Amino acid sequence: MDRNSDISSSVPDWTREAKTPMRWDPSRSLLASLRSYTYWRSARHPMAVLMRVLAVLRHRVWAIVTGADIPLNSKIGGGLLIPHPNGIVVHSSASIGVNCLIFQQVTIGSDGAGVPTIGGHVDIGAGAKVLGAITVGDHAKIGANAVVLTDVPPGATAVGVPARVLLHQISSATAG
Repeated sequence: MDRNSDISSSVPDWTREAKTPMRWDPSRSLLASLRSYTYWRSARHPMAVLMRVLAVLRHRVWAIVTGADIPLNSKIGGGLLIPHPNGIVVHSSASIGVNCLIFQQVTIGSDGAGVPTIGGHVDIGAGAKVLGAITVGDHAKIGANAVVLTDVPPGATAVGVPARVLLHQISSATAG
């Protein structure tokens, strides 16, 4: 049985993003700045404007430190893991599901016709490019350096340039 088969594609596991205070963890600090901005953007509090400005400044600092280009208004589900955030580029209109894993040098962007929708619990290998108005299904895997230009069904693996899809059986335990 796959050790990741119990990871949900619909319920975020916020412990994956948890940052230990006073610990050097740039990727989690970047995610914390995104979450902080999202919270303060919708807050109805007298300090909301100031806190939003601080969240923007914090995001800019961590974006420089990590070398990642993840816009503040990104649609990113909870439980995202980015162990090595350098060179990650995410289009501001792209959607990333819960409990995903994204390695370094990944691009999730537009091909001029649209942007990707990444499902829940999707693992994207280093250097992969996911481009265009495509959908990557839940529990899918994108191989390192793959260039994904077509839809990837749930539970499948996409590898190569351009990526070809390898189908796998999904057990009922991983479907939720």
